[in-house]
Amino acid sequence: MLFSEIAYGPIHSRRLGVSLGMELMPLNHKLCTFNCVYCECGWNSPVVHPELPTREQVRLALEQKLLALQAEGTRLDVITFSGNGEPTLHPDFAGIIDDTLALRDRYQPQAKVSVLSNSTQLGRPDVVSALRRCDNRILKLDAGTDEMMRRIDMPVNERLDVRQIEQWLMQFDGDFTLQTCFLRGEHAGLRIDNTTPEELQAWYGSVDRLHPRQIMIYVIDRKTPEEHLEKIPREEMLRIAQPLQEQGYDVIISC
Repeated sequence: MLFSEIAYGPIHSRRLGVSLGMELMPLNHKLCTFNCVYCECGWNSPVVHPELPTREQVRLALEQKLLALQAEGTRLDVITFSGNGEPTLHPDFAGIIDDTLALRDRYQPQAKVSVLSNSTQLGRPDVVSALRRCDNRILKLDAGTDEMMRRIDMPVNERLDVRQIEQWLMQFDGDFTLQTCFLRGEHAGLRIDNTTPEELQAWYGSVDRLHPRQIMIYVIDRKTPEEHLEKIPREEMLRIAQPLQEQGYDVIISC
C-alpha cells in the first residue's frame, strides 16, 4: 500500500486520531533504511536516483490541503509524517518541519505535528534538532537483541545494532514515544519472534535504559510483504504491557 499524494487524508488513525498524512518519499515506490518484513508499503525498490518532492512542493501541498480542510470545517488532531519509507531521509527534512509548524499555527493550531521514524537517521544533528521542534516523536525499536532486530527490520546498514539505536534515542532524554511492533512468523528460513521470554527481557531492558514518556506497542493490521507472519492476540499484548504499566509507564496498546 503506497501513498500517491504529498498530503493525503485525513484518515482516522487507530493510534493518533484524525490525521493528515505527509509523504516526503517517492510517490511510486518505497524508500527506506529498513526493509521490515511487516511493512504495509512492501519491500524497498532498487532505485538509484529516487525522485523526492521538493521542500516547496511539500509546503504548497500542505497549505492547499489545510485551506480545503478549513473551508469544510474539518479539525485535525495531528499532521503525521510517515508514508512510503523513512521521512527523515529527505535532505530538507528540517526546513519542511519549520514550514509545517508555521502552516499548522496558521490554519490548524490545535493539531500536533508528529513524525514516525525508524530512528536510523538520529546520528544527524539536523534531524535531531527538527524532531525536537515537533510535538510527537514516535521512534521505532522493534527488538532488544541485534539478531531479532535485523530479522524483523532488515536494516540497509547491516552493521547497525540495538546499542547504537539506543544511544541515538538517548539524545531525547526520554521525551519521545517508543514504538514497537510485536509479531511472530518466518522469513527466508529464519524464525521471527520478539515475544519470547528472552526477547522480551532484552526489550524491557532497552525500555528501562531509554525511559520514554510513552510506549506504543502494536500488531500487524494489514497485508504484509512477508506472508508467513502471525498477528499477536490482544490478551498476549496486554501481558506484554503489564510489567511496564506496573512500573508507571504510559503504554498504548493497538490491536
